[in-house]
Amino acid sequence: MFEKEGVSSGAFLAGGGEMGDLTRRFDWASTSVGASDTWPQSLRTAVRIMLNTNHPMFIWWGPDLIQFYNDAYRQTMGPERHPSALGQKGKECWTEIWDIIGPQIEHVMAGSGATWHEEQLVPVTRHGRLEQGYWTYGFSPIDNDEGVGGVLVVCRDVTREHFARLALQERETELARVQAIGRIGGLEVDLRTGHRSRKSPEYLKIHGLPPEAVHENREDWLRRVHPDDRAVAEGQFIDAVRGGDREYAVRYRIIRPSDGATRWISARSVIERDAEGKALRLFGAHIDVTDQVEAERSIREREQEFRTLAEALPHHVWTATSDGSFNWFNQRFYDYVGKKPGELSGYDWSKIVHPEDASAAAAARTRAVNSGEPYEIEFRLRRSDGSYHWFLSRAVPARDDDGRITRWIGTNTDVHDQKRIAAKLAELNATLAERVEEKTRERDRIWNVSRDLLLVMDQNGIWRSVNPAWTRTLGWSEAELMERTAEWIEHPEDIVKTRVEVRRLARGKATVRFENRLRHQDGSYRWLSWTAVPDQDLIYAVARDVTAEKAAAERLRAAEEALRQSQKMEAVGQLTGGIAHDFNNLLTGIVGSLDLLQTRLNQGRTDRAGRYIEAAMTSANRAAALTHRLLAFARRQPLVPKPVNANQLILSLEDLLRRTIGETIELKIAPSEQLWPTLCDPNQLESALLNLAINARDAMPSGGRLTITTANVTLEAIESGASAKQPGDYICITVADTGTGMTADIAARAFDPFFTTKPIGQGTGLGLSMIYGFARQSNGHIALDTVPERGTSISLSLPRHDSIAEARQASPVNRITATGETVLVVEDEPVVRSIIVEMLHDQGYVTREAADGAAGLRILQLGTPVDLLLTDIGLPGMNGRQLADQARELRPDLKILFMTGYADNAANAKGFLRPGMDMITKPFDLSHLSQRVRDIISR
Repeated sequence: MFEKEGVSSGAFLAGGGEMGDLTRRFDWASTSVGASDTWPQSLRTAVRIMLNTNHPMFIWWGPDLIQFYNDAYRQTMGPERHPSALGQKGKECWTEIWDIIGPQIEHVMAGSGATWHEEQLVPVTRHGRLEQGYWTYGFSPIDNDEGVGGVLVVCRDVTREHFARLALQERETELARVQAIGRIGGLEVDLRTGHRSRKSPEYLKIHGLPPEAVHENREDWLRRVHPDDRAVAEGQFIDAVRGGDREYAVRYRIIRPSDGATRWISARSVIERDAEGKALRLFGAHIDVTDQVEAERSIREREQEFRTLAEALPHHVWTATSDGSFNWFNQRFYDYVGKKPGELSGYDWSKIVHPEDASAAAAARTRAVNSGEPYEIEFRLRRSDGSYHWFLSRAVPARDDDGRITRWIGTNTDVHDQKRIAAKLAELNATLAERVEEKTRERDRIWNVSRDLLLVMDQNGIWRSVNPAWTRTLGWSEAELMERTAEWIEHPEDIVKTRVEVRRLARGKATVRFENRLRHQDGSYRWLSWTAVPDQDLIYAVARDVTAEKAAAERLRAAEEALRQSQKMEAVGQLTGGIAHDFNNLLTGIVGSLDLLQTRLNQGRTDRAGRYIEAAMTSANRAAALTHRLLAFARRQPLVPKPVNANQLILSLEDLLRRTIGETIELKIAPSEQLWPTLCDPNQLESALLNLAINARDAMPSGGRLTITTANVTLEAIESGASAKQPGDYICITVADTGTGMTADIAARAFDPFFTTKPIGQGTGLGLSMIYGFARQSNGHIALDTVPERGTSISLSLPRHDSIAEARQASPVNRITATGETVLVVEDEPVVRSIIVEMLHDQGYVTREAADGAAGLRILQLGTPVDLLLTDIGLPGMNGRQLADQARELRPDLKILFMTGYADNAANAKGFLRPGMDMITKPFDLSHLSQRVRDIISR
């Protein structure tokens, strides 16, 4: 196991004498510790310290507890273990003492901390024989990166010291036993030689002095005396020495030097004098009487506590001697009898006890004194005003440790009111039967005349008692109702819930306003409202016939529904009237312009044809915008939702907004940091913000400030419970102005279609209704906050979307001209279909057309080339979406462009537009359609 020392041994193993040399040459690689150059730093440091110290030290390392030790420890080992113990596993080396040290090592290795053991018996075989050795040692953990890696042992063989100390302790114990018998500290003071003294060991113990203080002088003693007692103790000592006294006794406190404790000392001394009376020596006995003093103080404190408690009690409190003579009363007793403190000590109670009660009270007290048993008696005591009150007097004896009675402690409790009440109760008991009979008659009268239906049933729901109101209400006799459950007359729809409620009552739960229906004798049903409570094994219930109230409530509900329907029809009338008015104006522009164009063409005049065409197009575009707003309000507009970064969208509109609101209005945009993305149609969001800015501008004719802010908000369920708002995460865009604001009645109608406060011709009244429809269609909501003359704030909340928002970028201008692609047009309206086909021909596309979905599907089934399916959604029979699904089954990569003028919720549902699909909204101009066709084909 040992190798020739080489340079591979680490410098940390340098030195260490014989064991250092053995450690360097040991083949550590053959053990679980490994080669020395792989040892962790903590082990290296511990080994270096161990090898280079003259104190016996030992190391166990790793799970196998591989051993290291130094020269000093080697001296304690016999040839049985040295040098084989180096590098050996600990348990194999120390088998004979492993039951002693094994648990101690495990304690340290488990990370439970170091251990210390003094004079531990460790029987070890050395030089061929078993030696009973005593060791003082400590086990300390050596940490590594993974916790405790090993144990460092610092030890010393204290076998000789152990046996020497035991011998000394035995002698000291014998001496201390003799001194402790009397618990008296002896003292001798030589008054002739400057008060030098000698003190016994017990004296030193009592005063807390070390052995070298056996010859202390008077000044040392005075320093030990408590400062508050020093002058008195010294004065009494000097007076006794100088005054000729031969005996001297004093009690004082000392501050014991050994522990700083304050102790009471009782000193009794004899002074030896010569023939002339001169003091020669003082022989004293000192006793520690701290416990006695504390006991006396405790007695005084308990006595004071007793007096304080006695004064606080609302009773008379007194004490008497062991023979029954009164020696103390509390102030309440003196106040009652009108005497001063001290006047009643030993007083004869017969002077204040009622003459009729005096002999009985005296006899009870005499029996208690003779027997030593507590006593209790009631008697009357005269008050200071001469009246008598009844008192309950109780007394118990107080005994010492030997069981002897030392005094009596008693109380007098005023029971005068209880006596009067008891007399009244006795009088009442005499008339109890009569009163019970009267109460029973009253209960029966209530039971019989009550209009409420009163019932007693058991926990199984079996009726045990009913009042006559049941017969008046349901027509059934008492005999027909009793001794069965109500299932036979319960409405079939109410049987289950009634049984559940009865079981709930049986479990101890009360019932309030439970309603069900019971059948009348004539076959009709009556609604009953129940209140019931369980009590022991029975259930007590009260029912009230609420059939009339139910009918009245139903009539009221029908009337309210009719009113709501009437209001709805009025709103529809206003809506259709507004639509008809606006469309008539727009159609007049279109028809008039086309009529003039036809007239001029018939006259052969084309110079002003462009003007008429432009006028017709303008009216048509306005009609399209009006339709778009109506769809937005109705939440039927076709949306193309995309992930949107609202902050970027608002900032991109800043220039347009500034031009729209003018120079007199200050625009402030305050985007929130880290705003969540949302999912909505970015074009509709831009339109909504522009509409809100225009409304704000019109509300600030003299200028003001328009503020647009964004924020993340979370709507909790409790906040959303009373409204249509769904709980969750939203982004909130707030547009606030400092304009004229709105009154409450105007604010209530702000989102109504065609409602506007602007002059005729300056607004359609669809702006806010369109924004409202967009918000609801996007699963968001809108809120309005306004104060007249202070401004309006409108908050648009859109739901959070967890995908990355798309950047709003201007689409590059694509070429529109086709290169021979084939487009299948499916449109049921012939005029629209012919116009689209003609436009596509003009752009160079090859077209195929169909009037419905079935015809379009047949064309696709032919296998002819088709690059794009352009289809209306609202087709007769097979709709456009169904056609698209079947077309994708035939041609999975077919590109599809939907057209719609009215898209139902399905068109806007999540997942409606799949990859390779897009949507365009009617009406559209042909150039826009051509661009969209080119865009989707070019993808």
